Amino acid sequence: MPTIQQLIKFGRVRDKYKSKTVKILNKNPFKRGVCLQVMTKTPKKPNSAIRKVAKVKLTNGPEIISYIPDEGHNLQEHSVVLIRGGRVKDLPGVRTHIVRGVLDASSVQNRKKSRSKYGVKLNIKK
Repeated sequence: MPTIQQLIKFGRVRDKYKSKTVKILNKNPFKRGVCLQVMTKTPKKPNSAIRKVAKVKLTNGPEIISYIPDEGHNLQEHSVVLIRGGRVKDLPGVRTHIVRGVLDASSVQNRKKSRSKYGVKLNIKK
């Protein structure tokens, strides 16, 4: 317990919360990287699935595991991808997403809703 005199002199020091995603992305909204390995992971309890993830080496150095959103993808080893922040709650250690429709990551096929999240262009029929 600090004395009143110590509190007057120094005040209370708050611990600063630092996001691990910010550290990986180096305060940038996006980072480019190269896929080292495309693999699957199973989520924590109580969920059950086979989630698609990729091990990516970023341009600033670190190797991270990144989530590939939505169904179907064309990624393989040596694919160049764009990474954004955002963790996957039921996959431990997965703190980033791959941006679909940019660089080597193709956009999602047959997507009608939430197209901007998956890099799908508007299909205007004449």
